[in-house]
Amino acid sequence: MKMLRPLCVAALLGALALPASAIDLSQAYRAALQEDATLRAARANAQAGREQLPQARAQLLPNAVLSVGRNRNDLTRTAPNFLGQPSSLSEVYPSYNQTLQVRQPIYRKQLFAGYEQAKFAVEDVNAVLDFELTNVAVKVGGAYFEAMLAQDQLELFRAQIVTNTALLDAARKGFAAGSGTRTDIDEAQARLDLARAQALEAQQHVDFTRRQLQLLINQPVTSLAALDLGRLQLRSPQPVNLEDWVRMAEDGSPEIQALRARREVARLAVDKARGMHYPTLDAVAQYTKSASENVLSPSTETKNFSLGLQLQLPLYSGGYVDSAVRQTLAELDRAENQLEALRRDLGVRVHREFRGITEGIEKVHAFEQAVRSAEQMVNSSRKSYQAGVRTQLDILNAEQQRVQALRDLAQARYMVLNSHIRLQALVGGDMQAVIDQTNGFFRH
Repeated sequence: MKMLRPLCVAALLGALALPASAIDLSQAYRAALQEDATLRAARANAQAGREQLPQARAQLLPNAVLSVGRNRNDLTRTAPNFLGQPSSLSEVYPSYNQTLQVRQPIYRKQLFAGYEQAKFAVEDVNAVLDFELTNVAVKVGGAYFEAMLAQDQLELFRAQIVTNTALLDAARKGFAAGSGTRTDIDEAQARLDLARAQALEAQQHVDFTRRQLQLLINQPVTSLAALDLGRLQLRSPQPVNLEDWVRMAEDGSPEIQALRARREVARLAVDKARGMHYPTLDAVAQYTKSASENVLSPSTETKNFSLGLQLQLPLYSGGYVDSAVRQTLAELDRAENQLEALRRDLGVRVHREFRGITEGIEKVHAFEQAVRSAEQMVNSSRKSYQAGVRTQLDILNAEQQRVQALRDLAQARYMVLNSHIRLQALVGGDMQAVIDQTNGFFRH
């Protein structure tokens, strides 16, 4: 029985030994910024969306059109001659037309509203890109911590296999010496078989979680930098007031910024629809050069330059404009309600992550005490077993309780770190700095 603790310690130390190629959290995050397919799609979407502004601006600038035409004309002219009889004359001649027109919008309410609308549309795609950038940190952090927890669970089960193997061997020797029972052997064998099955399941989960992380960073994940408990510092959020974090989220959240921009796009869409009722005024300059366009004087060449104003006043469109206005008003109402729904949901998420840190730290302290108590229980059970007061089943139960406490403690630590990243993402924090700070808690 005295060999059980050295065997467990050796197994845990061997499990925690890291190869030189272990990837840490910051490396995974930087790789995901380059390789995450969702983020790359968001970058392309932002690049395409930004083109809405120059396109809208172009509609307010002069528009020049050049048209050139050249024709071959076959003219047959019939007219009475001096005797009053019909006489026909055929003639084949070329004709051409060259027109240059420049149009400058002076007043078009639709175009002005469209230009302002494009500004907010660009704000929308930029905010969506910012959200995807922060979401990469959330996804990488979640995948990394899940993979780390899976690895910790696997090592705990492996250490439990070592412990249960030693207990099974001790039970067999005790039974052979006449100091044990067959029940001790069966119980130790059952716990060993269970630990082996759990280890197999944990190994599968390790492979799955690493695969999830690999999909984000697009490179193989063979090992991960482990948590360094000597560096780990779990601190409450600053500021300590939850309402301050809610206000920070409403001001800095990329999701809120995107929906606010969409609300403005919808509001300007109403102005744009109403603008179809308004007159338009353009300045038009046109230069035309033509030859042989008049059949009465096929050899004539003309040049004409005109400069003026063109006013168009919409009179009736069959009710289309009124319908478009009603449609855009409904879309504006939808955008406002979507923004309000997101604002409320954001408050709930901020509350959840804030409590995940504050209450999570308390859970970590509680589980640390639970681990100490479980380890003391294991030691007491072993000593009592040697004194003949406890059975081997008591040792197995104590070991099982210790493993469960260690697993709960590891999970609580990762949940606090994950909530910290999520909370900063919700308020639009500097995710690179947040990731690097969290990465400082891991071995390098």
